[in-house]
Amino acid sequence: MELLKEKIKQEGKVLSDTVLKVDSFLNHQIDPELMLEIGKEFAARFKEEGVTKILTLESSGIAPAVMTGLYLNVPVVFARKRKSLTLVNDLLTAEVYSFTKQETNEISVSQKFISENDRLLIIDDFLANGQAALGLADIVDQAKASIAGMGIVIEKGFQDGGKQLREKGYKVESLAIVQSLANSKVTFTQVEEMEESSK
Repeated sequence: MELLKEKIKQEGKVLSDTVLKVDSFLNHQIDPELMLEIGKEFAARFKEEGVTKILTLESSGIAPAVMTGLYLNVPVVFARKRKSLTLVNDLLTAEVYSFTKQETNEISVSQKFISENDRLLIIDDFLANGQAALGLADIVDQAKASIAGMGIVIEKGFQDGGKQLREKGYKVESLAIVQSLANSKVTFTQVEEMEESSK
């Protein structure tokens, strides 16, 4: 998605060979127009998959997920990372390790929001080692629902999360795949390269 790549080039900050900061438009301050276009793109890529709900993780996945839900005309459910006084019974839970924060969180979703008849599209802002996506997939499995696919805003192609998820058979659609952050420069993987390497 060229619009997203341009935004990353203009506003993304490379903090190290593995860390890309995009807090000016995605995961702190949010660019609503960009999110609208991201939602439209995800909806186009998954429109034939029979999606009944979207599942994401608080908080950075919520904006792209809501915009996608708008275009697919389906509800959005987000897994909570923090304990809530009102969310205590009948929970689906999974453990997710965050490499950015170097901590493990228990994520949870109320059972009443995912049924076995649901076909869920998982949306997340970043894909690095795949822990968040796998945690969300675990929750879908516990609910005996099915997964329509996974929509990722930015994938770090140099880490193995995307490879793992694709090897498990999930349809993974990433809007921008970062090949390298070496020398403080963002280099993107071309879609054709990804398709070629998955053959």
